[in-house]
Amino acid sequence: MKRNVTPVMLAMVVSVAIFDLAGCGGGGSTMTGPPPLINAFTATPSTIEAGASSSLMPTFSGGAGVITPGNIAATSGTAVSVSPIANTTYVLTVTPPLGSINVTAQTTVTVINGPVTATVTIDPSTPGLAATDQLLGMNLAAWYDIDSNASAIVSAFQGAGIKAVRWPGGSWSDLYHWDGNNVGVNFSGAAFNCQNAPFGGGVPDSNDTFQNFLNDIVKPAGLDLALTADYGTNAACNGPGDSSEAAYWIQAAESYGVKVSHMTVGNEVYGSLGWEENLNNPTSVNQAATQYATAMTGSTGFYSSIAAAGVVQSPPPLIGVVVEADNLISNDKNAWDNIVLPNAAGSYDFVELHYYPQAPGSESDSFLTQQAAQGLTTDINIVKSELAAAGQPNTPIYVGEMGSVFTNPGKQSISITQGLYAGQMLGEMMNDGVSRATWWIGFGNCNGTTGNLSGSLYGWQDFGAYNVFSDGSEDSCMPWGTIGTMSPTAVAFQLFSNVAVNGEHVLTPTVAGDTADVRAYAATHSGGTALVLFNVNETAAQTVQVAVTGRSSSTAVKEYTYDKSIYDLTQTDMWNGPTTTDLGAQGLPLTLTLTPWSMNVLIIQ
Repeated sequence: MKRNVTPVMLAMVVSVAIFDLAGCGGGGSTMTGPPPLINAFTATPSTIEAGASSSLMPTFSGGAGVITPGNIAATSGTAVSVSPIANTTYVLTVTPPLGSINVTAQTTVTVINGPVTATVTIDPSTPGLAATDQLLGMNLAAWYDIDSNASAIVSAFQGAGIKAVRWPGGSWSDLYHWDGNNVGVNFSGAAFNCQNAPFGGGVPDSNDTFQNFLNDIVKPAGLDLALTADYGTNAACNGPGDSSEAAYWIQAAESYGVKVSHMTVGNEVYGSLGWEENLNNPTSVNQAATQYATAMTGSTGFYSSIAAAGVVQSPPPLIGVVVEADNLISNDKNAWDNIVLPNAAGSYDFVELHYYPQAPGSESDSFLTQQAAQGLTTDINIVKSELAAAGQPNTPIYVGEMGSVFTNPGKQSISITQGLYAGQMLGEMMNDGVSRATWWIGFGNCNGTTGNLSGSLYGWQDFGAYNVFSDGSEDSCMPWGTIGTMSPTAVAFQLFSNVAVNGEHVLTPTVAGDTADVRAYAATHSGGTALVLFNVNETAAQTVQVAVTGRSSSTAVKEYTYDKSIYDLTQTDMWNGPTTTDLGAQGLPLTLTLTPWSMNVLIIQ
């Protein structure tokens, strides 16, 4: 595939490689007199627009010089004008009058298609929040046969850099009983769902025992585990959730050799009545919030019960409550957070937020690629203010579910547009200090052709899916690629796995110029810098200059790119991943061209 991304050095940079090929002990050379010497070989300017010229200036002695390509005779101290139409590395070779030992030096002229439209500056001397790989998470659900497909799931997760998982699956969490009716007896019960309305129904896959899930997926993939405790129903399906069932689940995981890092009580139980199964039977949302806060507290509440069970593992599990970013509106009947956070204070270690910015049928590519991810930061800031008002500042925030549309996904879910959104979501969460995140969903949630397939949305698929890895032949809706094939959204996680790295720290790049189309996120990276650049313009490339404060060069630069042109190959069922380009040593600032609708990661050493 033709590469359009163009690494450039605006400052004059010379990469010199001079080799003395004489053998050990001085033998093997017939040279007499002084050997040739190259003092300098430069290109001015080293970056030109198409059609412009650059002057190559050789300075050398002790032989005859030739510049290639072009076999141009070179005279020391005399400039040679060149007008390449593409990036070109010129090599100066100096050959002595006697003997065959040559010396060489090289310099590169980079050709760009237009003027710089944005400048991105990173200051590595001011590191911020700690980066975490726990942003790289996926949901899995008990309805998908994870046992038979374990090898493909593990391979796909590892290939995309997935580090965290949430179980057992959305609204099922408030119907699902992981050990049947055996709570307090043993760990061998068969999982089942209560059949109560409105979400009753569905049968967990017979292969998806908790032990199989841990042994087949969590352990071999090295995943951090979060569980959602059943708040809505007890194992008899005739009353609300039982805190002892949640506590026993922690003990079961420990007995199988797995530590539970997070346990959230309930799924989206804050929704309007009937949204989630809840046999507390509230008659208003205010009552539902009060019941929930009460259930978290006290000696037999969820928090105390789970915490007591958690002493079997070290560190103990964090226990969380669900929030919806309703901004503490005290006179709002739906002000769930306003009731739960202060009344359950001291009985939660983190809060869990879900984010879906679009409703089905109203999807917009421009909104999704340019505004939706930033809306998550707005919600996170609301939650932070709510926590502060409740006397619980600095409580960790876990984004337990996220996607582009809250139900019935269409073609946008498989498109480059959702990939660009997902990548920016990861950047926003990193900047916001989110402690953990899991996308809805990794495998097993196809949607077929019932979603929005409008021609106003960009994409080549006539189906939609929540899952971001292909289910392959297991997909009863619309197979795409072999099992584990990455959609653009999964590719976004793969790219960001180079950035969200434990032990590193968030950096805050500044963007000047075209801030509408160019977005940037950054972190430290093994003594260097990892920079993520997005071009959210569908049709126009963006020429971007990257500067690192206090540095004039880099010993090595590597670039990873996924863009619209790669996604477009999926119309012929070619699901390619990002390209990787080793740019070698580069001068800084560095100029490159971001192709339309692209996400790019630069590792600058």
